[in-house]
Amino acid sequence: MEFTGQSALVTGGAGGLGGATSRRLVELGMAVVIFEPVGDKARALATELGPRAHAFEGDHTSEGDVLAAIALAQGSGRFSVCVNVAGVAIMAPAMATADGTPHDMQTFRDMIDLHLNGPFNVSRLAAAAFAANAPDAEGQRGLIVNTSSTAAYDGQGHQVAYSAAKAGIAGMTLAMARDLAPIGVRACAIAPGPILTPRLAGASDALKAELTKNVAFPKRFGWAEEYASLVEAFLNTPFLNGQTVRLDGAMSTPLTQMR
Repeated sequence: MEFTGQSALVTGGAGGLGGATSRRLVELGMAVVIFEPVGDKARALATELGPRAHAFEGDHTSEGDVLAAIALAQGSGRFSVCVNVAGVAIMAPAMATADGTPHDMQTFRDMIDLHLNGPFNVSRLAAAAFAANAPDAEGQRGLIVNTSSTAAYDGQGHQVAYSAAKAGIAGMTLAMARDLAPIGVRACAIAPGPILTPRLAGASDALKAELTKNVAFPKRFGWAEEYASLVEAFLNTPFLNGQTVRLDGAMSTPLTQMR
């Protein structure tokens, strides 16, 4: 894919995975809209990355905010790449406690809204914008990359809501790719295992040891830059479509209480 003159929208674009992705896309020669709910984070990274990086403060579940961010991307190049990495701290109540307290329903709704409805909202609006692009030599008009998780397949205790949302991302990827094929838009997803982002860096040493213990090889956390390099591989491989790729060092996942 020719990167110069192209533009991308990265939701969660100043976070751990998203920040590495924004950086990689700028290095490739693309313009990038760094979409964040906290504008200061986006502006700080955009300043660091230079004139091809543009900060945007917004809510990825809002149609108006996403359309405004897409317009900014379209004004910066041929808008052809959308990467959804937005996420929040994972609320982790038990399904039910010994004293008879059930899982909070609003927490479940919030997790689905932020980790499934939001990425779908951005994906549908980005795909509609891609449809207006002239196709490249492969007939491509755009690429969407969403973020699932190994939790989609190996959900843990205290992770019901998050696992449901990330399973939804994995479940819609092939259907989305098939649905968008007639307009030359590809859709893939990445299902990361334990990646050393700032959020995970703040976890307890006991939890970190538990997570890396189950990684086959290499015996470590993944790096955010490895997520970004997989996004680049999707860009460079047009025949790769409709796939959710696990990025987890062949991790096996015995029961872990993810409090």
